[in-house]
Amino acid sequence: MTTAPRIVVAGSANMDLVGLTPRLPQPGETVLGDDFVMMAGGKGANQATAAARAGGVAVFLGAIGSDAFGVTLSSRLAAAGVDTTHVRTSYGVSGVAVIMVDRAGENAIVVAPGANNSFTGLTVAEEAVIAAGDVLLCQQEIPVSTVTAACRAARAGGTRTILNAAPARELPADLLANVDLLVVNQSEAVAITGTPEPDVAGLLALVPRVVLTLGAAGARYAERGGPDEHVPAFRVDAADTTAAGDAFTGALAVAWGEGRDLTDAVRWANAAGAACARQIGASNALPTRAEIEQLYGT
Repeated sequence: MTTAPRIVVAGSANMDLVGLTPRLPQPGETVLGDDFVMMAGGKGANQATAAARAGGVAVFLGAIGSDAFGVTLSSRLAAAGVDTTHVRTSYGVSGVAVIMVDRAGENAIVVAPGANNSFTGLTVAEEAVIAAGDVLLCQQEIPVSTVTAACRAARAGGTRTILNAAPARELPADLLANVDLLVVNQSEAVAITGTPEPDVAGLLALVPRVVLTLGAAGARYAERGGPDEHVPAFRVDAADTTAAGDAFTGALAVAWGEGRDLTDAVRWANAAGAACARQIGASNALPTRAEIEQLYGT
């Protein structure tokens, strides 16, 4: 492709409030922390940022609140190169994730969806944005009815769809019928098929293509009547894997939008996930295209 692919992301946006502490408090206990960080988050916003940094033209569809967090979320997405023209502002609070992390890396997280729950239905303008995209990328932190409507609009407009089924939730038949590529980790795969171990054949009975992420072991790509391959990970000194999955998925959307063979697209996405894991943080750790290419070429 001579032009950057247009990646439309329909998903969540949260303000992440991260407190670093020597140890996690017990119920009723107050522990003095070491540090505090506030950053844009939510799987939708993270994957839109990842796609933009990976070289795509990223457009975000979602909802933020009318509070100060909403202003900050919108400005940080725009600063990352994401088109926020069609982001909705809902009266009330934005989505918030309150995260406590101890020195051993253990965490405790409370997510209040806020405005994300108001992202219901699609406007004619939003459907047109999806139809104009090369790839639609969705997750499951917004109402499943909206995810279904977005994938339906993509199919009608000839736009390819990727569903990152995280967190694991019920997948309606109407949604699955409009998904071209399903991206899941091992626990999500088990939740979807109801089997003791990830069942890729069972997933392929639902959708035509599957990427099963395997953490440090890389990923597995399979399609109906086609390849079923293990794609190894890139070896790095990992500092923080918090946003590695979002880096992977955003980069995968860009690579597929560029017309790469999907096995190669998964390898390139593996490089993005590994590059992200070398840095501490979430959205701030999402790698640039140059960082991905440097690792991919090794």
